[in-house]
Amino acid sequence: MGDLDAERQQKAKAYARTMRHLAFLELGLGGAFVLILLFTSLSTGLRDLLDFPWLIRVALYFIILLTAFRVLSSPLSFYGGYIVPRRYGLLRQSLGGWLLDGVKRGALGLVLAIGVMACVYWLLGRFPDLWWLMAAALVVLFGVAMTNLAPVVIIPLFYRLEPLADAGLRERLERLAERAKTKVRGVVTINLSSKATTGNAALVGLGNTRRIIIGDTVVDRYSADEIEVMVAHELGHHVHRDIAKLIAMQSLAILAGFFLAHLALRAGVPYFGFEGSSDVAAFPLIAVVFGMLALSLTPLTSAYSRRIEGAADAYALTLTKNAEGFIAMMTRLANQNLSEAEPSRWVEWLFYDHPPYYKRVARARDYEKGAG
Repeated sequence: MGDLDAERQQKAKAYARTMRHLAFLELGLGGAFVLILLFTSLSTGLRDLLDFPWLIRVALYFIILLTAFRVLSSPLSFYGGYIVPRRYGLLRQSLGGWLLDGVKRGALGLVLAIGVMACVYWLLGRFPDLWWLMAAALVVLFGVAMTNLAPVVIIPLFYRLEPLADAGLRERLERLAERAKTKVRGVVTINLSSKATTGNAALVGLGNTRRIIIGDTVVDRYSADEIEVMVAHELGHHVHRDIAKLIAMQSLAILAGFFLAHLALRAGVPYFGFEGSSDVAAFPLIAVVFGMLALSLTPLTSAYSRRIEGAADAYALTLTKNAEGFIAMMTRLANQNLSEAEPSRWVEWLFYDHPPYYKRVARARDYEKGAG
C-alpha cells in the first residue's frame, strides 16, 4: 500500500509553515487596510471625490477600493500563489498563465462584488430598519446560485471538464453510486495537470448540476481501488446532504454578520461622522464586523467541517469495505500534495478543515480491525 515519503514530509512541514506565515501576513495586511480606512479620512475623502449618482458612486468606490487592496497585496499573492508552489513542485503553470488566471479571478470577483454591494446599499437606503435581513437573504440566494452554477459556468473558466474516459472505471463508479442509492449528474475529470501536480476530487453543484469531479492527476496515477474509495468519500457527502448543511450554517453566519453590522452602523455612524447608514464611506465599519465575526467563527466552522469530512471517510469505508485501499489513497495524496501528516494541535484547530492524515488513517485501521 506504500508508506509516507520521509523526504516529502520534511518538505510538507516547511511548505505548511511558510503558507501559515503568509496567511498571518495577509490577515494583518487586510486588517490594517480596513482599520486605516475607518480611522482616517481616506474613505470619506474617496466618497467625496465620487460626486456621481449613488449607483455609479457605489460602483466606483468598490472598484477603487478593491483594486487598491489587490495592488497592495499583490507581492504576498505572487509569493504565496506562484513562487512558493513552484519552489515545492506543486505548480507547473507558466507565469503568463498564472497571471491570466489572476486577472480572470479578479475581474469576476470585482463584477460580482459590485453587483452584490450595489444591492446591499440600495436596501440600506430604502429599508433602514430591515435592510440587514433582506441583505442576508440576498447574499444567501446569491451563494446558492453560485454553488449551482460552479460546475457549469465558473470552473470551466479556468479548467476543462470532460466525462471520465475510462469506460471500465466509469461503470465501476456508477455501480458504486447505485450501492449508495444516490444520483449525481456524472463523474467528470478536470485537467489539473495543466496547472498543478496536486491531486483532488470534490462534490460540486446543486440539483441538476451536482457532479463528482476528479483531477486527471488522480485518474492517471491511482489504482481503481483507490479512486473508488475516493469517490465513495464524495458520495458520503451527497448521502449526508453536507452541501445543504454547510449552506445552512453559512446562512446563519451571514445573517448574524448583517445584524451585527446593522447595530455597528447605528452606533458608529455618529461616532465616525458618516452621513448615515447608507453612506458608502461607512463600508469599512461593515468590513470590520464581518472580519471579526469570521475570525471568531473559524475554529467552529473548521471543527464542523472536520466532523463532516470524518463522517464521509467512515461512509467510504463502510460502502467499499476497503480499508487498505483507503489508506493507500490517503498516503498517495499526502505524498503528492505535500500534506503534513501530523500537524500540531493548534495548527489543526486553526487551519485544518479536514482531519489530518494520521487521524484518517487511524480511522481506517480501526475499521479494519472491527471488520476483521
